Amino acid sequence: MTSEISKVASSPSAAIASLGKSIEPKANAAPKVMDIKPVEIQFDPAQARQNLHAAVSMLNEQMATTKQGLGFSFDQSIKSPVISVRNIHTGEVIRQIPTEDVLHMAHKIDELKGILFNKVV
Repeated sequence: MTSEISKVASSPSAAIASLGKSIEPKANAAPKVMDIKPVEIQFDPAQARQNLHAAVSMLNEQMATTKQGLGFSFDQSIKSPVISVRNIHTGEVIRQIPTEDVLHMAHKIDELKGILFNKVV
């Protein structure tokens, strides 16, 4: 066993060189070229909006059956969902994300779009 170790230890560069030869591609082999096909991404904003409203309705139906007081809606001004937690006995809003103040400010900014900007971004 010591003789095997000494053979490996005495010529590590030869071992590495022999590895490099086995990895190199053949000189006469033609490189493979893959056809690149363009990908068409189709996005329908109306369909996406409809899917979002369907998801919000489904979440609200599921929450109504559990009597948890958790509600979901979609605000057009901030183009984002609104989540509210209510007391199921009194109907009082315990927590809302984003808060009512943020929604109010977003609605006011939405009203000022035509005055502040020349075009809608």
